[in-house]
Amino acid sequence: MYRSILFVCLGNICRSPTAEGIVRQLSDQQGLPLKLDSAGTGDWHVGEAPYGPMQRVARQRGYDLSSLRARQITAQDFLDFDLILAMDESNRQKIEALRPSGVQTPVRLMLDFHDDPTISEVPDPYYTLEFDKVVDLLEQAGEKLLTNLH
Repeated sequence: MYRSILFVCLGNICRSPTAEGIVRQLSDQQGLPLKLDSAGTGDWHVGEAPYGPMQRVARQRGYDLSSLRARQITAQDFLDFDLILAMDESNRQKIEALRPSGVQTPVRLMLDFHDDPTISEVPDPYYTLEFDKVVDLLEQAGEKLLTNLH
């Protein structure tokens, strides 16, 4: 069973902090003691709060992301987390490139835990502006992820 999960997207200001916030709230409601964090494959936004429009939509849906700050994923994360979830295939490949030799930490796509097999990637709302769609996808995937942890 996974006890620590890292969510990863490109800049760690939209998808991955939203996934962290949603899963944190759902796991708290279910009394699941999980270590959760998020990171980006890029370093452009290190230290920044989540993107304003993403925060607004998340807040409207009941998730407070205001305390989160962007960071970049490191090789150490493979040792610190039981599971790493990428928001899209490009991020998954960049994460795998950091994998330390011999470390078996699974890296999967977040939407591996979504019921619709035709959707594999969480679209980047920084570019698509589909903030509500991202929250919908992450809520559904987050619920299924936690169901799989029981």
